[in-house]
Amino acid sequence: MRVGLLTKEFPPDVYGGAGVHVDFLVRELRSASDVDVDVHCFGSPREGATAHHVPADLVGTNPALQTMGVDLSMVDAVIGCDVLHSHTWYANLAGHLGSLLYDVPHVLTAHSLEPRRPWKAEQLGGGYALSSWAERTAYQTASAIIAVSAGMRLDILDCYPFLDADRVHVVRNGIDTADYWPDPETGALERLGIDVERPYVVFVGRITRQKGVPHLIRAAASVDPQAQIVLCAGAPDTPQLGSEVAALVEDLSERRSGVLWIPDMLPRAEIRQLLSNAAVFCCPSVYEPLGIVNLEAMACCTAVVASDVGGIPEVVDDGRTGLLVHYDEQDPAGFEAGLADALNRVLADHRLAESMGAAGRARAVEEFGWPAVAARTVEVYRAVLA
Repeated sequence: MRVGLLTKEFPPDVYGGAGVHVDFLVRELRSASDVDVDVHCFGSPREGATAHHVPADLVGTNPALQTMGVDLSMVDAVIGCDVLHSHTWYANLAGHLGSLLYDVPHVLTAHSLEPRRPWKAEQLGGGYALSSWAERTAYQTASAIIAVSAGMRLDILDCYPFLDADRVHVVRNGIDTADYWPDPETGALERLGIDVERPYVVFVGRITRQKGVPHLIRAAASVDPQAQIVLCAGAPDTPQLGSEVAALVEDLSERRSGVLWIPDMLPRAEIRQLLSNAAVFCCPSVYEPLGIVNLEAMACCTAVVASDVGGIPEVVDDGRTGLLVHYDEQDPAGFEAGLADALNRVLADHRLAESMGAAGRARAVEEFGWPAVAARTVEVYRAVLA
């Protein structure tokens, strides 16, 4: 079976959960004797994939239009594949057009949904209408849709009620617990300026409305002043959002000590140290289909405080591997107060934090392995080929 896997992100250019998913899924698929995977991604040439760049005539145009130009290049390159599998709206149009052109099934994995991310209009302007159209069109005609959580499946059927529910399959995201494990080393912490003698709350993720970083920064004003607040947060969606976060961090730094903002995308080994040595990891997302980063923290034996949105409750076992805080769009102050209370509860009880960390590691190992994710994905391929 020859699979054309279509994605924006592929190592080394991985900045979000969809890229992590593709990285590990491809590793597992390529280890199977009867699956041949051709990866097509955006960007510069790299090992293990065919990279496609923005056509010269579209450089400088709206980002959504540039994306469509890359998609057309992908379509031309996937001839001969038995199945096309696209990830995110960035590649959905390539999967849709390739399916029409070559009369092969198109499977898509839903990592997010454009109707659930209206703030993307800040980033794309009128391009948000294009990205929404591309996603909706692909969903209408795809042979199968993979949701990364049961919560995501419900969202898909809510946003696109015209879909036959039988076409939407749940294959939860996974975690490689050989890459994420409790690392006691502190070299990265010392290099980054984190005081290893003080506990710290850590956030790891992009600066996007989805991730709720401003909520965490405002909540941090009420967090135990003995704890440091470490924000490993980069790649803002827009300059305006980056400036908003910078102003919030500056204000927080004037009100308490131990605030550290790391705007760089760090290598995995350093992220592992940040997660492993934290007293608690915080995920304040306002929208999250699953939240791989919560699994990464759990695999590093770190307690998690997270919002209760999307697929997060399928990952974080409330009271056992962490604490969930209810998110209400109409009550942001209440959400921020809940985050602060939950973080303070974990910070104040070292034994509770250790217990949650150990339970999180066990849950990640037992329930979220990538071999199972790949096997279930291949089942979907076989079903659409039958």
